[in-house]
Amino acid sequence: MRDLKVLHLEPTDVCQAACPLCARETDTNFRKDRQHHLSMSQILNVINEDKIRQLDKMFMCGNYGDPAAGKHTLDIFNRFRSINNNITLGMNTNGAIQSTFWWHGLAQLMTQPQDYVVFSIDGLADTNGVYRKNVNWDKLMANVESFVSAGGSAHWDMLVYRHNQHQVDKCEQMARDMGFSWFRAKVSKRPFTETLQFPTGWQPIQTQSTAINCYALREKSAFIDAKGNLVPCCWLGTRQQDFITDIDAIPTQDPICSAVCGQTSMGTAFDQQWQREIELT
Repeated sequence: MRDLKVLHLEPTDVCQAACPLCARETDTNFRKDRQHHLSMSQILNVINEDKIRQLDKMFMCGNYGDPAAGKHTLDIFNRFRSINNNITLGMNTNGAIQSTFWWHGLAQLMTQPQDYVVFSIDGLADTNGVYRKNVNWDKLMANVESFVSAGGSAHWDMLVYRHNQHQVDKCEQMARDMGFSWFRAKVSKRPFTETLQFPTGWQPIQTQSTAINCYALREKSAFIDAKGNLVPCCWLGTRQQDFITDIDAIPTQDPICSAVCGQTSMGTAFDQQWQREIELT
């Protein structure tokens, strides 16, 4: 915590979507009926205002919920900005939660040049819902338009499967037309199914269970989940029954660390995840 530069928050474990490979759907220990919303007081129990002032970045994503569903999301962003005016703020979302007024307000909080929202959009109107189940396309598009028109920097991140790979170029063009700042596409690291098949011609991510190049140590980052637990990174945060709170205590061959941060000649699975990454503006 002394050298902390990046803080990753999971403001809630609530989400309207039912993405089939999300931890919400695959973790048998997860209870959807026990909803949690991270508050600023819980955050300050872990990290004080002096530590917030030393941060370069705070972003919201997580494992079980969508940040836009958090009851305190806007308040937390506002509080971090008031404590540290130079901090970079970011968020990942499926985009189809809240009103256009809410998204306009979020854009007005994200005033620094590097502030951003990543919209996870896996195709067009006819394919996005194959993986992003229960995500309303019209609501998603309206929210994106509200955020961008209010000055927000939007990034389009796309998971590529066989059913949507023919739309990658069209998605990139749509991102340009709508005023997105970035477009990125990648193959998922999660298992493939009969419905979610590996795309033809794309490369699988290479992982190796030997040397581990720890992303959290390199970035000087930490993760606080929706219950207020402090964990070294969000990947370790998926182990609800077996939290590891000290990086030094992680076994060298920890399976999660190997899958994400196992070193190959091309870097780690996290480093090499994007197979298309284009700045649009």
